[in-house]
Amino acid sequence: MLDLADGLRTWLEEGREFAVATVVAVGGSAPRPPGAALAVSGDGTAIGSVSGGCVEGAVYDLCAEALKDGRTRVERYGYSDEDAFAVGLTCGGTIDVMITPFAPGRSGTTSGAAAAASLHAVAAAARGEPVALARVVRGPAELLGGAVLVRPDGTYEGGLGGDPVLDRTAVAEARALLETGRTGTVGLSADGSRCPGGLTLLVESAVPPPRMIVFGAIDFASALARAGKFLGYHVTVCDARSVFATRARFPDADEIVVDWPDRYLRATRTDRRTVLCVLTHDAKFDVPLLKEALRLPVAYIGAMGSRRTHDDRARRLRQEGVGEAELARLRSPIGLDLGARTPEETAVSIAAEIIAARHGGTGTPLTGSDRPIHAAGREVVPQAV
Repeated sequence: MLDLADGLRTWLEEGREFAVATVVAVGGSAPRPPGAALAVSGDGTAIGSVSGGCVEGAVYDLCAEALKDGRTRVERYGYSDEDAFAVGLTCGGTIDVMITPFAPGRSGTTSGAAAAASLHAVAAAARGEPVALARVVRGPAELLGGAVLVRPDGTYEGGLGGDPVLDRTAVAEARALLETGRTGTVGLSADGSRCPGGLTLLVESAVPPPRMIVFGAIDFASALARAGKFLGYHVTVCDARSVFATRARFPDADEIVVDWPDRYLRATRTDRRTVLCVLTHDAKFDVPLLKEALRLPVAYIGAMGSRRTHDDRARRLRQEGVGEAELARLRSPIGLDLGARTPEETAVSIAAEIIAARHGGTGTPLTGSDRPIHAAGREVVPQAV
């Protein structure tokens, strides 16, 4: 639901009624992860997607029904052996979708603390504030759809409608996921104990975009900045040479910084979602920068250069006291082997490696592979909503 925050905020400001269908569980080769959402307004306008097209029509109809009867429901969609063209996922997976109607001011639809918490979470996410929304997606009928908004400091709004201990446990679990920017499910018992006992929460996290910091204001960096923006990163380009680090050369970057790379890295904010791409392949920049970078808890560190450059760089880093465990984190030469030649092709190669590192992918062709295409639980580093 929070991935549609901008559109839903507009509907709220316009006073529209709407229903939101949210993927709350997946199995097998499902096309969209938990948290993916489709919203339908009272006038029939739709935004978002829950399946990439497989079951959108059926879910759209359920949203329209939910707006009429005001009932929250969960529907499962899966592969149909009898008729592959029937409503179902022909890719072979299953998804559970929860449909929740919201009609502020009208009785008979989601109302009260749960609705307020959900809508306040949408508004906060649209403002770019970090927030988590925990909702009961499986459990006793009287708890289904209960919601609590959780902020990074642990304060919260709303409630799940059961034992107060359940609310406190839900807040703690949601806060833990929010700290890493993750969206996922949590199994609990209705009494609030952490032992799975028939109650499932979907926790959606909305956090500011993760950072991509590109060091080296070269043509490859310009192409990578475009790719980073496409992937949803907040892109910073840093170079000590003001003649190269200009807005004209990097129109797609969110920030352009003129500073020595290692000094900037020491002073700026990074976290476990940050990716660092070192494209300078100049020892006087690279070595002090990588010495700093390899000791930070970031998601990805890659450095451009030939294998000879890499060997020389590794030797210099060892002389600076960088250990083997730290060096093992460095992806160099940067990128996957795609046979890239141009800056744009190289940017795709680097972006592909970042994606593979984030999700635990191998980078090998899917053709001939027996690995699941949409493997559950493979995410290594969380992404922003």
